[in-house]
Amino acid sequence: MPDNFIDTNVLVYLLSNDREKADRAESLLRAGGVISVQVLNELANVSRRKFGLAWDEVAMLLADIRALLQVDPLDIAAHEEGIRIAQRYNLSVYDGMIVGAALAAGCDILWSEDMQNGLVVDERLVIRNPFG
Repeated sequence: MPDNFIDTNVLVYLLSNDREKADRAESLLRAGGVISVQVLNELANVSRRKFGLAWDEVAMLLADIRALLQVDPLDIAAHEEGIRIAQRYNLSVYDGMIVGAALAAGCDILWSEDMQNGLVVDERLVIRNPFG
């Protein structure tokens, strides 16, 4: 069973000039884990908008990530769980979807820079900031 789920904001550092954070993101990526299709979509968007990658570069980046991580699909059950989580823990809808996907994947750690470090969700998932 996978134990790590990686949020988009961690993977974005793979493209940054911050070598320390890029190295930490790469280390987490190489260790394996899970992401959802939402993470792929968000990473594609940021890669184009913020970093100006060409479509072929985006495709290569996403293919490399898919080769290293388990990618879980989104469905109505994941949507409903994400809404429940967002409401219960006062998260944005998008963060709720990430947390819900991590729970559905059976992960016990969610690596995210944007959410509350140390938050325990449903007594089984801990959010950890890999940079802090």
